[in-house]
Amino acid sequence: MADILTVSQLDCFYGEVQVLHGLSLNLRRGEVLCLLGRNGAGKTTALKAIMGLLPARAGSIRLGDKELTKLPAHEVPRAGIAYVPQGRRLFSEMTVAENIEIGLMTRNKGKATRDAVLDLFPVLRERLKQRSGTLSGGEQQMLAMARALCVEPEVLLLDEPTEGLMPSMIARIRETVGKLRERGVSTILVEQRVDAVLPVADRVAFIENGRNRETVEVERLREDHALIKRYVGVG
Repeated sequence: MADILTVSQLDCFYGEVQVLHGLSLNLRRGEVLCLLGRNGAGKTTALKAIMGLLPARAGSIRLGDKELTKLPAHEVPRAGIAYVPQGRRLFSEMTVAENIEIGLMTRNKGKATRDAVLDLFPVLRERLKQRSGTLSGGEQQMLAMARALCVEPEVLLLDEPTEGLMPSMIARIRETVGKLRERGVSTILVEQRVDAVLPVADRVAFIENGRNRETVEVERLREDHALIKRYVGVG
């Protein structure tokens, strides 16, 4: 399977503190790659670096054959990568419809894209005129994903999408990630909870101290929890 996104030997710093040390990972076309690791391992930092929100001092980020490393952050979504950060970051005073409209403007998408996105999240159709700040946590997560998908991305980056959600909402988010895979969207998923990852991921990359220590097929983890115990600390 061809790679859609390739991160090679990435070094990133916060001020003078190095947080990514030669991080390398690849995302195959149409797969879900999960980044697992302890708090502070560098998972969220890796997503921010891919989005251009944290400049790379060394290394390369490529989407297909396009080099993204030097692109300004606002150009990265236009290249075809969408990002749903931890905490969702919606415009809470705006309605659901207005939040979706902002997503559509990024790559000048129109009604067909809007309809396709709302088909994925039918509950949002009933809430279009509602202020997004008054939605439940699960509905806000769906709206954040819907807004990101309005750019019709080839790659979706999701940072802890199930955090703080009820089990029924976690199942809905997981189901949506599976539907996106069927539509050809490739996803990098950062999660803390192993049980949220194993049903949906194709491969898992274990991030530790800003490095990718190992990337394995998810079947191997279902049979052998030793790697999870080593890198995440739960068995």
